[in-house]
Amino acid sequence: MLASGLRIVFVGINPGRVSAAAAAHFANPRNDFWRLLHAAHITSRLYEPAEQFELLREGIGVTNAAYRTTPGSGDLRRGDFDRARLERIAEELRPEWLAFVGKEAYRGLFGERPELGVQERVLGDSRLFVLPSTSPANAAVPWFDRVRWFLELSARVWDMPARDAVRALVLDPGDRVMLVCADDGFVVAPAAAP
Repeated sequence: MLASGLRIVFVGINPGRVSAAAAAHFANPRNDFWRLLHAAHITSRLYEPAEQFELLREGIGVTNAAYRTTPGSGDLRRGDFDRARLERIAEELRPEWLAFVGKEAYRGLFGERPELGVQERVLGDSRLFVLPSTSPANAAVPWFDRVRWFLELSARVWDMPARDAVRALVLDPGDRVMLVCADDGFVVAPAAAP
């Protein structure tokens, strides 16, 4: 599910059995990919895997680094990865960003283990970004850590300045908690809870 001129093309490692059976990317209900896209404001709403082609309207595409279906990514071989195909995508479709969903997708294509975040390497005019895996097998990485990287990608794609944030629990002498709801750094509705 690709088109020319996309803002982001997400590059998963390969289809697992659930995704292959559903003919949809990231279809395992325990995979957090779709929830992370929405939580990081990359998509305007929460999509289901069956709606994957709707992402094109939001300037987003999805592909894989390898196309062979396996029970797990550890079953892939070096020859399963198609770097030339990804280079053609960058050259012909010219996405602004190629975002690898997991370090192993990147490593399988380039033969080196990256750090998370923006990479020095580029493909054509496409910048590269490595995200944590959203697979249920990566459940040891907390939700907060994964959403933080998706938020960083979102900020870079839409040229939003990074902002520092402070969070605190404020109690009054009666042990009441002050609740504050914020949206994009602006306080929307302060309130005190009994």
